[in-house]
Amino acid sequence: MKKSPVLLLINPWIYDFAAHDFFARPLGLLYLASFLAEQGFEVRLLDCLDTPHARSGTFGTGRYPKEILPTPQALQGIPRRYGRYGITEADFRARLAATPRPDAILVTSLMTYWYPGVQAAISLAREQFPGTPVILGGIYATLCPEHAGKHRGADFLATGPGEESILSNLAAAGLPVPAYAETLDLDSLPYPALHLLSHLSYLPLLTSRGCPLDCLYCASRLLQPNYRRRRPPAVAEEIWYWQERLGLQDVAFYDDALLLDPENHLLVILEELERRGLSCRFHTPNGLHTRLITPEVARRLRRAGFATLRLGVETTGLGPERLDHKLQAGELEEALANLREAGFRREEIGVYLLIGLPGQDEEEVINSIRRVKELGGAPVLAQYSPIPGTALWPQAVAVSRYDLESDPLFHNNSLFPCWPRFSWERYSRLKRLVKD
Repeated sequence: MKKSPVLLLINPWIYDFAAHDFFARPLGLLYLASFLAEQGFEVRLLDCLDTPHARSGTFGTGRYPKEILPTPQALQGIPRRYGRYGITEADFRARLAATPRPDAILVTSLMTYWYPGVQAAISLAREQFPGTPVILGGIYATLCPEHAGKHRGADFLATGPGEESILSNLAAAGLPVPAYAETLDLDSLPYPALHLLSHLSYLPLLTSRGCPLDCLYCASRLLQPNYRRRRPPAVAEEIWYWQERLGLQDVAFYDDALLLDPENHLLVILEELERRGLSCRFHTPNGLHTRLITPEVARRLRRAGFATLRLGVETTGLGPERLDHKLQAGELEEALANLREAGFRREEIGVYLLIGLPGQDEEEVINSIRRVKELGGAPVLAQYSPIPGTALWPQAVAVSRYDLESDPLFHNNSLFPCWPRFSWERYSRLKRLVKD
């Protein structure tokens, strides 16, 4: 029997000043792994972030272990300690040494400014497996293809959704690939390869890909140009499947637009789960569209067991200068009132507020924090990172005190690159206001 080609998939380290695991698993890479296995490849996974230390907090979230590293020259002056988050380099080398020589190495990437972790992982993999072709994909590769092409250390670059490009990249690398007819039907894809993970404490779940909205600061449409949804019975079937095999009660939705058309999607999923007698605890780390939280939706979320709610708000200020399409006058007030009436507690209702936006006034942030607290929600500060290709990118480049186009390291949200008068004292005041 002909031996199947072996593929090593790598989820690299995070190199940053701060990193927290808030329901973070490499779900795109796991989908790609199962897709490739279905095509006849033998798939191995090396996840640099798969460590038990990261999941010692609430619902399996927590801090990644950190090793302090020298701060890159471009980021000098930041009064925080730079480091590598995840497993140790020694552990990475040991896992490489225990892996059979692969026919190709596939490396994913996340934040654009985390590319040093990508470079380090590729360098060590090449050291262990010289001559093996390396394919780089993921968010950094898609948003910064020119920079990734010059600095990646890989042989091939895969941009966009992985299933749409990976077979052609493997063929270019000299591997035999089967004929495959692309499909837009998400339910035809195999379930993600969760069996490749260790320390799995919750189910990462996608019921859709992409987002029909086009907020000026968001890259969702760049990464997933087509908005597609799965059929509700198929989603419920997957949750049942994993509960039967893994016994996981917690489910984290990774959707960008989970609440759109709820009567024909999410609420149908919850009805089917209730019909089957499945008990879950749900979490929404990516944020829900606030305007869609009607009294009925709030009651259904509560009855279904949602435990971690995050609302995507950006700012409580209204007007033509808003950068998203999520909120109109009175909608935040109504949503929070509906959630409180349904029985959600303040600590369960986190409201994402973007800070560090180009042209954003500190007083606007202060007012937003106070308003969310008055309405019974918990403000969650989300630091803005400028993203190439988004509608807000030209404005970010124009106002930033860094040369954003020269190095993705300057996209790091810890720099507050688009607040010209930024100071750590200023940020500390805002954080104290959130906690007070």
